[in-house]
Amino acid sequence: MFTEKLDFINNQFPELLKRLTPDTPRKWGLMSPQQMVEHLTDYIRVATGKSPASIVTVEEQLPAYKRFLDSDKQFKPETKNPLNTGDPNPVRMKDLQGAIDEYLEEMNAFYLFFEKHPGIKTIHPSFGYLDADDWMRMQYKHLKHHARQFGLIND
Repeated sequence: MFTEKLDFINNQFPELLKRLTPDTPRKWGLMSPQQMVEHLTDYIRVATGKSPASIVTVEEQLPAYKRFLDSDKQFKPETKNPLNTGDPNPVRMKDLQGAIDEYLEEMNAFYLFFEKHPGIKTIHPSFGYLDADDWMRMQYKHLKHHARQFGLIND
């Protein structure tokens, strides 16, 4: 099953991004396609410690969050981003393709980071301390969620 998730993260999702356009309609939420891709990049930077975060989940709830992360359950539409309680962040890249290129570069940096620091755990604001495998499970759920948001997949 983990191989299937890695295939989605490393092969299928980058191919899906090729179908995304600035005008691709969203099924829910407020983010544009470019804001969504930049949001994905932001979370990779959280994972690698480039953009450190604090845990916002109450400590007693962390085991339930961890069970969700370990499950096959997906994020529901309209799931709130713990790092952004208001409007989506303004775009920072020149265009959608620039945002996609940045995302792909950061995914490469993600793999290098965890390769250079085996066993390291970094903070996810909702799920607490995650190791590389936990972050991969998180990435899988996160990418599927946003692929569904923009109609790139239907499951």
